[in-house]
Amino acid sequence: MVGDTLSPLGPEDPRETAGYQLLARIGEGGMGTVYLSHTRGGQPVALKVIRREYGQDHDFRRRFEQEVQAARRVQGYHIVPVMDHDTSGERPWLATQYVPGLALSDALNRFGPLPLSAVFQLIGCAAQALTAIHAAGVIHRDLKPSNILLGSGGPYVIDFGIARAADATQLTASGGMIGTPQYMSPEHALGEQLTPATDVFSLGLIAAVAATGRHPYGDGGAITVAAQIANSAHRPPDLSGYPDELRPLLECTLAADPAQRIGPAELAPLCEQAAGRPLRDFAGWLPAPVAAEIVRSEQAAASPPPPAPTAPPQQPTVPPAMPQGPPTGQPPGYVPTYAPPAQQPEFSGPDGRQPPAYGTAAPHAPAAPAPAKRRGRTALIAVALVVALGAGAGAAVWLTRDTGDDVKTDAKDDKPSDSPTPKASSGSEADTPAPSGDASGSPSAPPADATYTVLFQDKPLTVRTPSGLDNTSVDFDAPKVDPTGKLDSSDEELEFRDDRVDFTRPMGKASGLTPEECRAGALQNPLPSSEAGKALAGDGVIKAGDAMCTVTSKGNVAMWKITKVTPDSNTSHVPTYEGTLTLWKPGQ
Repeated sequence: MVGDTLSPLGPEDPRETAGYQLLARIGEGGMGTVYLSHTRGGQPVALKVIRREYGQDHDFRRRFEQEVQAARRVQGYHIVPVMDHDTSGERPWLATQYVPGLALSDALNRFGPLPLSAVFQLIGCAAQALTAIHAAGVIHRDLKPSNILLGSGGPYVIDFGIARAADATQLTASGGMIGTPQYMSPEHALGEQLTPATDVFSLGLIAAVAATGRHPYGDGGAITVAAQIANSAHRPPDLSGYPDELRPLLECTLAADPAQRIGPAELAPLCEQAAGRPLRDFAGWLPAPVAAEIVRSEQAAASPPPPAPTAPPQQPTVPPAMPQGPPTGQPPGYVPTYAPPAQQPEFSGPDGRQPPAYGTAAPHAPAAPAPAKRRGRTALIAVALVVALGAGAGAAVWLTRDTGDDVKTDAKDDKPSDSPTPKASSGSEADTPAPSGDASGSPSAPPADATYTVLFQDKPLTVRTPSGLDNTSVDFDAPKVDPTGKLDSSDEELEFRDDRVDFTRPMGKASGLTPEECRAGALQNPLPSSEAGKALAGDGVIKAGDAMCTVTSKGNVAMWKITKVTPDSNTSHVPTYEGTLTLWKPGQ
């Protein structure tokens, strides 16, 4: 949405958010509205105000904070960096560098396919951006033409990493998921574990559409295309109709097996060779009509439209006792002045705050409560795909993130719906489990004088360092360790990511091996709700011989006796823990 045509603020738009003065509307999508603003030093920013429905979802706030913190570590060329954000207010928001330009989706809709040389340069630069994004431990997850911005200084990738926050919330729990079916990878369409290779597949689809206007899987509705993508292993797309020069790129990016796809670091030099010019030589890189539209966008950014006047007040029948003050917002005719954006700007927010330097971790924020979150969408999507493949109708609802590529289809047909508005969470704060470490808020804690029955004893349980960028979920009641992270959150006690462990139930060390001592360790001596991998590996927060105890999601008392801790080769990663698990059921 960054770079869309500026439009005046309407009467319903806010004039200020967290000290940022809003000057014009840039665009609107499924997650929120984007406004033009600027810092106290005059640096233009695009400020996305998240939809109220998401702001009221506690799980979204937690995920949003995590993902934006990760996105702020990304640095590199062809990336629109996240510069500031906040999740504490009524409506969360984030600010990115503002780059005037034209979304690739708009360019294709208005001017048609790009020349092959421009496509190769576009894909090569986007591959460089993906290399930087993946190096920071982030997967874009929603790469599509509307998330690639064409500017006079080259293409830019936007909105990286943010889709995960929405995709993991209760807002999608009743039959939907966030994403763009036409640009999903097969593993994404099937609800499987994602790796950086999923972004490479999306980039291959973008290359095909940008060069010819034709999607490799046809121009059917959202669920139809998603079903065909999901079936790629058995029925790969026919690439014979694409230009000979483009076909090798499509073949190496659109492999059904993620392990067979080319990496973005290897893709970039191949694109540079095919383009016949350096990737960062942007003199005349776009067709004249597209370049002219970008110039108009830059000119509009220098003089954003003034806010639209509010509705005229009704003529009072009785004169007011006191004169009326000026309306909220800028006075009529106000036009800010500032310099055009730099590639990596010096930045301070409206209150003078400085974000962490690019490439460094943001300061650790206190962990938010870990509410129930939607898991296991694999079955939901699989049902929708089976129905679409077998009967030509879809049973799932696809919620939109941004206008343009995202569509919402319903169970009656495969046509886009007119209403992209996501559903609000049906949960309430009262339904949210108590945060880890707050034993007093746990409704399932057994009384201190409870009697116990052994459900099982000394069952082996090993949790390995996650190999990908997703998480491993642990359910002590089953017991079960799921490396795809798809356990229902209401059943899990632990979440392992490569760089931290989240304790979704209070967990602490017991002083003995009885169920009473285990309960006391969990409720009276809990660990923090989240421990970083570096601390776990370096300081030995959890060591061999420790008896780690928790009251499970089902109210049982679980003791995980650690027998072996194996650090990962990366000292910031979580170690592998081996041990045995004992579970007691408290008496009535």
